[in-house]
Amino acid sequence: MQARKKYVLLGLCACCWLLLFYWGGGVQVRLLKLLGQQRGDVVRPWPDWTDRVLLPGYAQLEELQTGPGSAESPRQRHQAWTGIYKDSRCRMETCFDFTRCRRRGRDGFRVYVYPSEKDERGSESYRKILTSIGESRYYTTDPREACLFVLGIDTLDRDQLSGQFVPNLDDRIKGYPLWNEGRNHLIFNLYSGTWPNYTEDLGFNIGQAILAKASLNTEHFRPGFDVSIPLFSKDHPQKGGERGWLVRNTVPPRRKYLLMFKGKRYLTGIGSDTRNALHHIHNGKDIVSLTTCRHGKDWEKHKDARCDHDNLEYERFDYQELLHNSTFCLVPRGRRLGSFRFLESLQVGSQILITIGFSSVHAVGNERVLALRQRTQMLWDAYFSSVDKIVLTTLEIIKDRVFSHVSRNKYMWNALPGGLLVLPEYSTHLAHFPFYYLSLGVSPGQEFTAIIHAVSPLVSQSQPIMKLLQVVSKSKYCSQIIILWNSEKPPPHRSKWPPMPVPLTVTDGRRKTSSRFLPNVAIETEAVLSLDEDTVLLTSEVNFAFLVWMSFPERIVGYPPRSHFWDPVKHAWGYTSKWTNEYSIVLTGAAFYHRYYHYLFSHYLPPSLRALVDRTANCEDILMNFLVSAVTHLPPIKVAQRKQYKELPSPQGTKMSAPWANPEHFTQRQECVNSFASWFGYMPLVHSQFRLDPLLFKDQVSVLRKKYKDLERA
Repeated sequence: MQARKKYVLLGLCACCWLLLFYWGGGVQVRLLKLLGQQRGDVVRPWPDWTDRVLLPGYAQLEELQTGPGSAESPRQRHQAWTGIYKDSRCRMETCFDFTRCRRRGRDGFRVYVYPSEKDERGSESYRKILTSIGESRYYTTDPREACLFVLGIDTLDRDQLSGQFVPNLDDRIKGYPLWNEGRNHLIFNLYSGTWPNYTEDLGFNIGQAILAKASLNTEHFRPGFDVSIPLFSKDHPQKGGERGWLVRNTVPPRRKYLLMFKGKRYLTGIGSDTRNALHHIHNGKDIVSLTTCRHGKDWEKHKDARCDHDNLEYERFDYQELLHNSTFCLVPRGRRLGSFRFLESLQVGSQILITIGFSSVHAVGNERVLALRQRTQMLWDAYFSSVDKIVLTTLEIIKDRVFSHVSRNKYMWNALPGGLLVLPEYSTHLAHFPFYYLSLGVSPGQEFTAIIHAVSPLVSQSQPIMKLLQVVSKSKYCSQIIILWNSEKPPPHRSKWPPMPVPLTVTDGRRKTSSRFLPNVAIETEAVLSLDEDTVLLTSEVNFAFLVWMSFPERIVGYPPRSHFWDPVKHAWGYTSKWTNEYSIVLTGAAFYHRYYHYLFSHYLPPSLRALVDRTANCEDILMNFLVSAVTHLPPIKVAQRKQYKELPSPQGTKMSAPWANPEHFTQRQECVNSFASWFGYMPLVHSQFRLDPLLFKDQVSVLRKKYKDLERA
């Protein structure tokens, strides 16, 4: 009996042990899978698009990232990764020193670039990256001010077979006294690993550095820490870049081909099966999928039965013709995950497919296609058209993480004009920016602040500025007047100014021409009326222009126009003040604009351009037009004016002469146009023949029927 009890007890223990092993092991496996899924979630390092199409794919994400030709198991890949990136769990909270950045508030975000070593030869692409940082408003030459550090050593190409591979990086980086295991460092990379497996191996330990990398596998991406950048070629422009190819509201939105791909087909190794799987979709009509085996030295040794036919079919179609005439472009992986086709497809306005979902592609309606094509152009123009924009977007993403309490929201990143031109230091509320009014369904305020730029001493009550004060203050929309005093003599006492129905403030402009566009806390309205001291206007002209501006609050609205042109003989931009039917500039000597542009002028433009304005005491109006047109991609708006803008002589009793009396004045403005275009990397000014007049303006009807009667009197 005792023996039976003993066996029963042993049997029960064995059963319990088996149950624990089965259920406990299952729980362990499920927990490990859950943790693995959390680490492997697809985290979009670029802003998450608010409007996107979810297309079901036939290829699994893991397959597209690793490729069936890879000989490595998931465990081997993980071990290789953790061996190179020992701080694979880094997050901003654990691997970044915020105190270096917050010593001076938002102004504490400064970037230091280590000086290149003697005889150091970097790639052209890396030189462009360093140039972009060096010319940005965040650059500092003092490492003690720096929040972020960038290596002077080229880290873009870490393929050991490449001629641009830099050896012994571990030893060289450890020699940097500020390396600190990579903390607060930013490393750029386009190519990693080498033949045959093209792993994520960079050949050195990045430690706690932030990695801005193309072809970044989601398995290795550290969410909220690393930044995924697009793969770009050495020919990608430094600044500006070409505009997208999509003509606004192009109809019909669908193109000749529904879907296209043209590229190499790898016969062996990683990435081979991904492109091998595409041949069956080709029909030569609306879907064109072309691959060629004819690349590399030994392709004939490995060619299969399809190679000869594929090579012939490949030559029948021109890549650029396909690219520009396809609704969707397929961007499958090659040896590495990234592809130049991503940026090429964005520029031409084709929707990009990385996973394959052809049934869904056929089901996408025309309205959706057009919306998606417009989105590609927004992304291209805002973030990808130049190395400058790619680098600055990377810096702004990191800055938003550092100052997360004052950062851009998703709408700011994903709506025009794009995150680079929306400065959260100004505001984090959408309704405070003029270019969001229309989409939000809001209107600007009903009043304006007049800012008069005064450079002449006050010696007579008959000076033009005295009459101008009376005219502007009589406007029912005028909230306040600010005189920006930039004369060499001190401003007169308040009793010298005429009495007015609105508050009058005199501020010191510090004799800097650019000071007229500096942010001023005294400005209480959204609308700003910028005026020169000698501007001649009527109150009715001011009222009409303000009402026009309220309908176009994102633009400059004013009176005196100017224009630019391309001089094919001098191969340079020209500037003209001739009165024609076409213009691209409205002088800010008499113009309305939104006060946000004061902030953008002071914090977005580099100090070098503002220094040019102050050095020449010229061109600030041209620079403001460049800036606003760069934001809106639209021209300013000219309104009707009773008299043409006249350049009056200086008041009697003053030694100062009018700036236009100086022969160098016009030459300087020509040079400014070219200097500004050079910094922007393109010509943002847009020509227009559009002028807004009051109803019945100069019509042959009774003046009693006209609201703005004074505009037509001599």
